[in-house]
Amino acid sequence: MSAAPKTAANPVPRPPAPALREDKTFELADMFKMLGDPSRLRIVIATLEGPVAVSDIADRLGLSLSLVSHHLRLLRAARLVTADRRGKQIFYRIHDQHVAHVISDMIAHVNEDVE
Repeated sequence: MSAAPKTAANPVPRPPAPALREDKTFELADMFKMLGDPSRLRIVIATLEGPVAVSDIADRLGLSLSLVSHHLRLLRAARLVTADRRGKQIFYRIHDQHVAHVISDMIAHVNEDVE
């Protein structure tokens, strides 16, 4: 007996969604709000390849140093990026692989060809 084809009426089975307390729901929503700003999203994407200095992010994205620093403070508070001080410079990187996977997966999703 063959399996039924996977269609909208017969979707691929998925595991149940993980439980999320109400306070964590608000925290997650705030993280997505942070990523809703194009400049902040571009900054987070710039940190995917490894630690990068604030000045390099500003130069690469064509943004002012003060604006990048402001966004990085917000992103750090939201646990989306992490800072490492090396001498007088601060280098930022993606907070962890969970965040990296979400961003990378969404980039792949928007880059898919739509028919």
